[in-house]
Amino acid sequence: MNYQDLIEAFPTLNFKLDEPLANYSYTQTGGRADVIILPKDVQEIQAVLAWIKDHDPTVDVHVLGNLSNVIVRDGGMEGIVFILSDMNQISCQGTEIYAEAGASLIDVTHLALGEELTGLEFACGIPGSVGGAVFMNAGAYGGEVCEVIVEVEAITQEGQPISYSNEECDFAYRHSVFQDNGAIILGARFRLNEGDPQAIKNEMDRVTELRQSKQPLEYPSCGSVFKRPQGHYTGQLIQQAGLQGHQIGGAQVSTKHAGFIVNIDHATAQDYTDMIAHIQSVIWEKFQVRLEPEVRIIGHDQI
Repeated sequence: MNYQDLIEAFPTLNFKLDEPLANYSYTQTGGRADVIILPKDVQEIQAVLAWIKDHDPTVDVHVLGNLSNVIVRDGGMEGIVFILSDMNQISCQGTEIYAEAGASLIDVTHLALGEELTGLEFACGIPGSVGGAVFMNAGAYGGEVCEVIVEVEAITQEGQPISYSNEECDFAYRHSVFQDNGAIILGARFRLNEGDPQAIKNEMDRVTELRQSKQPLEYPSCGSVFKRPQGHYTGQLIQQAGLQGHQIGGAQVSTKHAGFIVNIDHATAQDYTDMIAHIQSVIWEKFQVRLEPEVRIIGHDQI
C-alpha cells in the first residue's frame, strides 16, 4: 500500500510513518511500524477501515493500547497500527463508570475513589489501558476486571458496531473472546458498588504499597511475564531454579521480583524473547512445569 495516499485521504488524522514502537512500549523495545494512527474517536477508525477495504483489503491492521504487557519484536509490524491512547474519556453515572479503550485503568480506579465506588481497588496499580485490561482480563491481588464489567463496546474488523455482555466476553484467566474474534474494543462499562471512601482509599494504599515494595517499578518492564501455573508461583519457581538476576543482553530477571524481566541496559526485544525461552526451558527441565507467557509477543523478528 502507498501510505501517502492514505495520509492524503485523511489530512486531519494523527499519523506517524516508519515509527519505532519502542517509543510507546513499556519495555522501551520494539521495531518500527509502517504507519501508526492515533485516532480520536471510533468514526476515524471506521473511516480508515472503510478506505482500506476499498483500496487494499490485504493490509494488516493491528490495534494496541499503551503496550504495558506487550513485547514488539525488533522487526516491527507491517501494515497499520492503531494506538488508542487518545480515546481516553471516562464518565460516571450512578454506580457505573464508562471508559474508552485508551483510558488508563489507573485513572478509572481514581475516578471510582472520587465517586465513592468500590470494586476496582485491586486495579489501582495496573498500568494498562482499559482496552488492554479487557482483552487480557487483567487482574491483581485477588481481583479481575471481569468481576466488574457489565458491557464492552467494540467494532468488527469491518467497522460494524457490536456490544458484548459480560457473559459474551467469555472471560477466563488472562483471556477474553477478543483474543479469538479480532473485534476492536472501544470501551467498557464497569458496575461498582457504593462504598466508604476511606475504606476504598485504605485498600488502594495497601495495594500500592505492595506493588512498590515487591515489583521492580524503577526499571522498564512488560509487567508479569508468565501466567501462574496451576499449583505453583512463577516467581518462586524462577528463584528456585537459580535464575533470579540472570541476564541476556540488556534484559535481566529482576532481582526484586523474579516474575519480571527488566530492561537494565538498552535491551532489545530479542533479549526479552531469548530470556523468556531460556526461563521456560530451565523450569521445564528442573520442575516439569510449562510456563506460558502472559505477555503478548507480536511483530516480526529482525531480518
